[in-house]
Amino acid sequence: MIFSHEYNFMKKILVANRGEIALRIMRTIRKMGIQSVAVFSEADRNAPHVIFADEAVCLGQAPSAESYLDGEKIIAFALALGVDGIHPGYGFLSENAEFAKKVTVAGINFIGPGPESMLIMGSKLAAKECVKKYNIPMVPGIDKAIDDIAIAKQTAHQIGYPILIKASAGGGGKGMRIVESEADFESQMQRAVSEANAAFGDGAVFIEKYVSSPRHIEIQVLADKHGNVVHLFERECSIQRRHQKVVEESPSVILTPGIRNKMGEAAVMVARSCNYVSTGTVEFLMDDQMNFYFLEMNTRLQVEHPVTEMITGIDLVEQQIKIANGDKLAFTQEELTINGHAVELRVYA
Repeated sequence: MIFSHEYNFMKKILVANRGEIALRIMRTIRKMGIQSVAVFSEADRNAPHVIFADEAVCLGQAPSAESYLDGEKIIAFALALGVDGIHPGYGFLSENAEFAKKVTVAGINFIGPGPESMLIMGSKLAAKECVKKYNIPMVPGIDKAIDDIAIAKQTAHQIGYPILIKASAGGGGKGMRIVESEADFESQMQRAVSEANAAFGDGAVFIEKYVSSPRHIEIQVLADKHGNVVHLFERECSIQRRHQKVVEESPSVILTPGIRNKMGEAAVMVARSCNYVSTGTVEFLMDDQMNFYFLEMNTRLQVEHPVTEMITGIDLVEQQIKIANGDKLAFTQEELTINGHAVELRVYA
């Protein structure tokens, strides 16, 4: 891992998360010579991340809504303790644009992307609208939300079956339906809309061509506040269960150097399209002819980020903190290389 130690900017960072996620971030904070503040719920009073931190504050009762999701309380504690930066980790408030905005308004560094980028990339439709000006390949489909079944059916007919109905506000496979034929369309559309409403409070869906036998390949990007954007190669996460990743691997065994460069350049363009800052992940689908299509962007550090750290030797949390502080990236695209091979497995209990 590449670390540097000459720091005098942020003296104290609060990690707005729990467990292994918080610990991972705090390890880098400590290596950088910065003080860490843990937050915890009553249930986590003796958790390892609480013991590891330099300071810790109790947010409230065990339910997340009364503790880790209470952004106002987290900001109040941060101000009271003289915190310079808040790192949201992944999950909880990490992709909450309103929280990022409130942190910034409070005069604290939000260690992640700006709220505008989060809002754009947080909606699959807004993301597609944003990147289509840049000639980034997209899955054939309709780029506006629909809830009218007749119009949706006509669209599906034009695209050609099989098609995929997806919730605009969705994630984690919720509000997603594969439709093999016109006969199944209406029932599946109704299910997708009601699922989307239940999960996200938004029944808007869009329709795209279903890519059969797809590969799921994502590209890690890093962008500073000075207009420098690089990619740190790919992670292949095609092995999934219920649209949730199970195995993440880098590098992918199917990418040629030429396709890797093209995908990397496309990912950098996606980041530029929304003036992205910090770490982010651009996800692509790849068909059996090696054509790739933009899927979405995750505006946070990902669970599988250590796979990228292992093959590049770059600590992504350190980079996030430096970028939030206004530092320029200390390396160029040409200086980044893949060294070795890494695999991460998720244990589902």
